[in-house]
Amino acid sequence: MEAGDPSLEKEAWISGTLLEWGSCGKILYVDGVPAGFVLYSPPLYSPRSVAFPTSPVSADAVLLMTAHIIPEFTGGGLGRMLIQGMAKDLTRRGVKAIEAFGDLKWEEPSCVVPADYLLSVGFKTVRPHLRFPRLRLELKTAVSWREDVEVALERLLGSMSPERALRPV
Repeated sequence: MEAGDPSLEKEAWISGTLLEWGSCGKILYVDGVPAGFVLYSPPLYSPRSVAFPTSPVSADAVLLMTAHIIPEFTGGGLGRMLIQGMAKDLTRRGVKAIEAFGDLKWEEPSCVVPADYLLSVGFKTVRPHLRFPRLRLELKTAVSWREDVEVALERLLGSMSPERALRPV
């Protein structure tokens, strides 16, 4: 805070990351009202992440830096939806995994996400620590079964084109 306005610093970071890497977050709306958000980027764009005792983030992963659901909207699965939306975006971009530093002693909102939340949405501990474990979500498992079924059906139905059915044998 001594170096400047934190909100301006974050805005500058987001602008720079958008220009160099692309989308680095998601905002979740419920009936037009912001209900939560996630911020993420390759670890290169978050140099302070090396200060965590369980760093560094793996080379094949993107760092989930922070996530938050507004208290009025908690408990309805919106946090899981945010992670799924982020996973879908990153899968399309060829990213293999998401990693995050969890907080095992989380008591109030802060930048670090509660480890219990990360574990509940599918992350696994890859580097334990008494306070800040590093957790990982493999993206091939983050895609929901429904999306897997939709892709399989598209492939199946795409292979059954009408032209093939009408050709003489």
